[in-house]
Amino acid sequence: MRPSDTVNSSPEGKDNLRKAYEALSLTQKGLAEKANVSEDTVKRLLGTKECPNGVERWRVEKIAEVLNIKPTDIVNAKDWYPQLIPPEFEILIKDKTQIFCGRGFVFAAIEEFIKNNKSGYFQIIGDAGMGKSAIAAHYVVKNPGTICFFNIRADGKNSPDVFLKLIRQQLTQRWQLSDVADADLSALLIKANKQLSAGESLVIVVDALDEVDQDGNGNLLYLPMILPEKVYFILTRRPYTPAEQRLNISPSVPYQELDLRKYEQNSNDDVKEYIWQLLNSGEYQDGLQQWIQKQNNLSKNGFVETISAKSENNFMYLRCVLPAIAEGFYNVKPLDELPVGLQGYYNSHWRLMGMTNKPLPRNKIKIIYVMCALSSAVSRELIAKYSKQNNLTVEEVLKDWAQFLQKQEIYQPPRYRFYHESFRDFLQRQDIVQAAGVSLTEISAEVARNMIEGLEL
Repeated sequence: MRPSDTVNSSPEGKDNLRKAYEALSLTQKGLAEKANVSEDTVKRLLGTKECPNGVERWRVEKIAEVLNIKPTDIVNAKDWYPQLIPPEFEILIKDKTQIFCGRGFVFAAIEEFIKNNKSGYFQIIGDAGMGKSAIAAHYVVKNPGTICFFNIRADGKNSPDVFLKLIRQQLTQRWQLSDVADADLSALLIKANKQLSAGESLVIVVDALDEVDQDGNGNLLYLPMILPEKVYFILTRRPYTPAEQRLNISPSVPYQELDLRKYEQNSNDDVKEYIWQLLNSGEYQDGLQQWIQKQNNLSKNGFVETISAKSENNFMYLRCVLPAIAEGFYNVKPLDELPVGLQGYYNSHWRLMGMTNKPLPRNKIKIIYVMCALSSAVSRELIAKYSKQNNLTVEEVLKDWAQFLQKQEIYQPPRYRFYHESFRDFLQRQDIVQAAGVSLTEISAEVARNMIEGLEL
């Protein structure tokens, strides 16, 4: 946005402005003189003078600088910053934030890190399903102006070139940067840093570093060793070995790591809050309460305590199991027979879907593994083509496995991909592969051949 663009103060901003200049023992006139703006400008922001056309952004920045506050303390952040979320991530962010609660200890740690350091890297570590992507998405939504990138291996959005392209796009949109077509990340950050106003920071969220596809020995996504002041990266990833870290930074750059596995009690509190939220409101409320009533002497509190223990503090488990209970998938199962942990849930679902029956349902198994071999979202018709199964069988499999799939309806026909990479990891476990009687190499080769045949038609 341009400095000459106009904005209006928020109701909270009017109050913040008044408190800020009074705390410095300034009058409205004195504030105007120090900021080199008119007294009428101050009155418009305070709401004591009509402001039909708004106040220019540069004037708000001057006033905020004098008062040592942020422009967003005066103007609502959603009005101050342009909408920056790339279309490529809108569906993911919406999905990850539809049902979100807790994680306050994470956001407090991030805020404290930014407050106490001039720049730096803040990295969130956690196992699959612990809510890392949801934390990243929630932060982006609640902090307008945040730059973001979500590595999505299944969609091919996990390479340095795609990362740089979308980061450049967002930075250019936010500050109208010029002559940056060939700029690398470090150059972009330096240019953006020069545009920051007093009290303003540049925060870049990068989710799922473990899904990055990049050869060589440099930093993942070529993240800079040195950061300009007021530039912060919030990173998320699964646990890593020293060889997998690939984040070499200068000793002068602050770094902090928050390992979700070390915050069991905090996470357990958040898990219980999540269960209560689904139990007391939303589309699953009735189904969950009806299931509880069918159990012998089971209270809501007992349900919450037991499910939270079985979840092992894994939000992906809750996302799968709670809807399944509400929709009747476990109607014949008592509470003590529900699966334990995310891997336990995957195993349970695999068995309940008949994937271990004798004889093996090879057509259905092949469809699942063909989807596993595909690297991007694909339509039902293409799944049928690549697996060489009929549309009816494919439709049945997609319905049975709906809770593990993301249906992308922005495409026509709709496309499907695995909702979470942990399910793909489960399918590739040696014991599951052997029990299913499949060859991942052969299936991948067959999919590749079918794709080539399609291109040749």
